[in-house]
Amino acid sequence: MSWIIGVDVGGTFTDFHVYDDESGALRIHKTPSTPDNPATAVLRGLDELARATDVDFAAVSRLSHGTTVATNSLIQRRGGKVALLVTEGFRDLLEIGRQIRPHMFSFQQDYPSPLVPRERRFEAAERILYDGTVYRALDQDAVEQAVDAVAQSGADCLAVCLIFGFINPAHEQQLRQRLQQALPDLHISISSEVQPEFREYERLSTTVLNAYLQPVMGSYLSQFEDQVSQLMPNATLGINQSAGGLMTPARARQLPIRTALSGPAAGVVGAIDTARAAHMPNVITLDMGGTSADVCLIRDLAADVAYDRWIEGYPVRLASVDVNAVGAGGGSIAWFERDGLMKVGPQSAGAVPGPACYGQGGTEPTVSDANLVLGRLSPQGLLGGGMALREDAARASLAPAAERLGMSIERTAHGILGIVVANMVRAIRTISVERGHDPRDFVLLPFGGAGPLHAADVGRALGISRLLVPPAPGILCARGLVVSDLRESFVISRVTPLSQAAMAAIEGNLENLAEQAAAWFDSADIGPGAQDAVYSLDMRYIGQNYELQVELDPGEAQGPELSALREKFFAAHERNYGYHNPEDPVEVVNLRVTAIGRLPGPGEGAGPAVAHDATDAVAEHHRAVWFDGETFLETPVYDRDRLLPGQELDGPAVIEQLDATTLLGPGDHCRVDAAGNLFVELAHG
Repeated sequence: MSWIIGVDVGGTFTDFHVYDDESGALRIHKTPSTPDNPATAVLRGLDELARATDVDFAAVSRLSHGTTVATNSLIQRRGGKVALLVTEGFRDLLEIGRQIRPHMFSFQQDYPSPLVPRERRFEAAERILYDGTVYRALDQDAVEQAVDAVAQSGADCLAVCLIFGFINPAHEQQLRQRLQQALPDLHISISSEVQPEFREYERLSTTVLNAYLQPVMGSYLSQFEDQVSQLMPNATLGINQSAGGLMTPARARQLPIRTALSGPAAGVVGAIDTARAAHMPNVITLDMGGTSADVCLIRDLAADVAYDRWIEGYPVRLASVDVNAVGAGGGSIAWFERDGLMKVGPQSAGAVPGPACYGQGGTEPTVSDANLVLGRLSPQGLLGGGMALREDAARASLAPAAERLGMSIERTAHGILGIVVANMVRAIRTISVERGHDPRDFVLLPFGGAGPLHAADVGRALGISRLLVPPAPGILCARGLVVSDLRESFVISRVTPLSQAAMAAIEGNLENLAEQAAAWFDSADIGPGAQDAVYSLDMRYIGQNYELQVELDPGEAQGPELSALREKFFAAHERNYGYHNPEDPVEVVNLRVTAIGRLPGPGEGAGPAVAHDATDAVAEHHRAVWFDGETFLETPVYDRDRLLPGQELDGPAVIEQLDATTLLGPGDHCRVDAAGNLFVELAHG
């Protein structure tokens, strides 16, 4: 068994990265996505791979899958018919929430309607206190009343979230056991398993979202797993998570909410792998696809993990890679606001009908149409010419906007690109400047089908001087799936003052987490040599509302010391807020461990690139490209597959490959490094 396949489903294209663990051979492929059923594009792409390459599906050992099924279900409101079971007196908590407006200065805008209408929200006569003691026992009559209410509601999925269920899950488990006996086809999510942390409303919302997604994700994964097992009988299937790393299909069916923000996570994993091979530990990623652009700041080869996120207007307490997304993709539509100003995005032409230049019925002007008109995209089309582009359709889509602005079609197209670049610059400033980081200290790492096409303009606007373009930037998310490991997180939520008297309790909770991680390693059949565990504490000053995650060294996790924990928290507070007060009392809120099972895969810098003495790159041909001037420039076009490590070239230039196009402006300098990356020094006027 030697082949490992990563499959990433995007809004416009489904990407494949195939790696031979024995020979180091790589195969990449792209095929248009099928939004109605993402599995259709995956299976079609695998069939195309089998026809076009030497991949032997019988020799595939692992298929890692990044899926947007959960995200699309929330966007389209196509989840299950969900019911909710809460502690008596808390029926309306889901609707009351935090009593804050979604937009501070808008009195008209409201949160989306709750996924569970009031008639399907039920109460259980029980109460557990903050310390886990039972104040009001859950008797059999209360259980049977809950079962009857859920059965009569006609729901096909149920969320159970009881007060302080994260401290003592006994009542939640009792309800689930009886409900499973009475209603075996009912999908059940209990908060003590979905996200056993304090902050009642966020825990409730996350549990409801998980239950809402269970029927859809369960059906999709069951069918997909059957199809993959028939096609690849020896392959194990891994599903990507929002925090990075893979989980089993069974775990994904149980906790589908963990996949809802998983799309950008695979790209960040792939970017870290690329940055490590290039020995550039501090990078800012720019993942620009067909629908959106995702940006992430990576320091010392690590991305921050965020826990409080919003998905389609609903709060989620979920570990996820800290990515900032903006509606700026190749399919983003240019339109006019009521004030007469042009905007670009967040509306997108998507995969169907797609930009006008795709020739599939789209008529509105998009970023891709603008790039084609300006000569930045090849008139031969995408996917190495396998997907034709129509310049006449692109120009026709831009003509009404050009007439309204009183400009030429080319100037209008250039203005559209300027707007979409400004949108991405603003997104990067949010994760860098607004958090005290100077983007000029980082390397910009663009990927996605459209990232390298706009990266030079984005970098110049931010004052960034260097770009690092991976060998297959359009497939980097799929590459991230190939290099991902199995991952499972465990948390114990206990608000505990950080004092000497509490150290025994903190150490005991860390030991409990270690036991949970060990049990998971055994259940996943992960040997000692492939095991890793990362421990951390969520800490804050007493009186603060939000906490900082403080990672522990292995020795500190086994024998924590008060002074060391305090100093680590002070350092984290200083790094994030620019100050700390050693006199103020500190408390621990959550204790965490992330168990990692290392999987075989590409080593550092694995790929086909080898060292060569060649220094001068030779252009395949030339074409007219519009940059920042008033006219087109005759620009050399290079085939990236023919570029060799050590070769150099100067801009202006266009570098084309199957999965992406890289654009260099006048004065930019590009060198191909030993790993096959394009290392670009940007010219600043």
